[in-house]
Amino acid sequence: MSEIKNLQPACIWKNFHALTQVPRPSGHLEKVQQFLLDFAAKAGVEAYKDSGDNIVMKKPATPGYEHKKTVLLQAHMDMVPQKTPDSKHQFETDPIETFIDGDWVKARNTTLGADNGMGVAAIMAIMEAKDLQHGPVEALITADEETGMFGANALPTGELQADIMLNLDSEEWGEFAIGSAGGIDITATLDYKDVETDPEDVAVRVTLKGLKGGHSGLEINQGRGNANKMMARFVREAIASCEARLASWHGGNMRNAIPFKAETVLTLPKENVAALQELVEAWKADFIDEYKTIESGIEFFAEEVETPATEVPVAIQDNLLDAIYACHDGVLRMIPVCRDVVETSSNLAIINIENGKADIKILARSSREDMKDYIVTMLQSCFNMAGMKVETSGSYGGWDPNPDSEILTLLKRLYKEQTGKESVVQVVHAGLECSVILGKYPNLDVVSLGPTLRSPHTTTERCYIPTVEPFWQLLVATLAAVPEKA
Repeated sequence: MSEIKNLQPACIWKNFHALTQVPRPSGHLEKVQQFLLDFAAKAGVEAYKDSGDNIVMKKPATPGYEHKKTVLLQAHMDMVPQKTPDSKHQFETDPIETFIDGDWVKARNTTLGADNGMGVAAIMAIMEAKDLQHGPVEALITADEETGMFGANALPTGELQADIMLNLDSEEWGEFAIGSAGGIDITATLDYKDVETDPEDVAVRVTLKGLKGGHSGLEINQGRGNANKMMARFVREAIASCEARLASWHGGNMRNAIPFKAETVLTLPKENVAALQELVEAWKADFIDEYKTIESGIEFFAEEVETPATEVPVAIQDNLLDAIYACHDGVLRMIPVCRDVVETSSNLAIINIENGKADIKILARSSREDMKDYIVTMLQSCFNMAGMKVETSGSYGGWDPNPDSEILTLLKRLYKEQTGKESVVQVVHAGLECSVILGKYPNLDVVSLGPTLRSPHTTTERCYIPTVEPFWQLLVATLAAVPEKA
């Protein structure tokens, strides 16, 4: 696990390795908060936890650079806790097990946490460095970004003095993000009264797994399978052709991750089990064919289990299935003036139906507020027709791009001098905290950058080693070249 400490630049990789040893799943950040405060004390920089549970650090300018504009380095401390079905990893207690695979750093059977651990590691490297030239530097390491940007939303006004913010949560080296989509959480719930299962029926657990999943912002346009939507197609036919009844449904576990697994328990007459097994095999073949250029590890199977005492009433079952089937999932619209960037999407992320309760969670995104309102109303209408209570929470606006940004101009120049290539400037569909922070500090000049990551929010998350060194070089050069205050 410690072999990544030998990678270059060592100042980033040793800090990232240290982070992997500290549990930091969203919602359980006490250990990493203390780790960061202890690190700052050892590095000799001011640090504290603010009222939003964020960690703030402040480092004075090096001699001769006191008149430079103040730069805020920003990242989030939490990571998405995803693991393979056979992993026994406990995110609240266990370290992440990293390994090197060619040019990539990966984690064994879990998410890596490079999102946004690489950004935090870079901040740590800047804060402890004694040989860099820079003006005043502040750091904001936010809490619970992945579950609702809670730290950014609770960020106090008046505690930061920065003029420029470099968000270190982008995932493609050579690309500078200057805008991002807004988002909103949608939750549909229903309480119902279970009915007794026919004592002559048997039960079968149907499992769909092995999908790629992925980041519901960055990878929503890649056509990957959504386990909940795929399962709905099968369950509908099982009810129609095998007299099946729904007893329970569990699919997905993170709003911002495309669900890669879903399980349902169905009851049915014993004489129809063979027909159900045939139906499973038929749907498995269909799924493999439909996704043959996208998904490579689809598993779909059924196994008999102990028959539950109760199941979902027929009318409730049919209404829920209709709503799940009809619920929009995936890209709704591309940006009309930039057809290669997603404007509006939704992710049918989590379904839990059992013991008299149905709970469905969705994350909708859009770079336009009117289209965000539209997709929310669309989804509300869908679940309202099923008799469900629909609530929204965690809304955040999009980050409006500023193509005339002074710090963007500097980054583009330094990148070209460093690499001989032109950088790419873009708006991303992923939700970045920049819009929320700009709501508190509207005068900040903001750009987002980072090394290359792939498949964040999944167990195949990985960081491309050759991009970390140039990312570090650009960050250091930028801090030295920041303009002076007017």
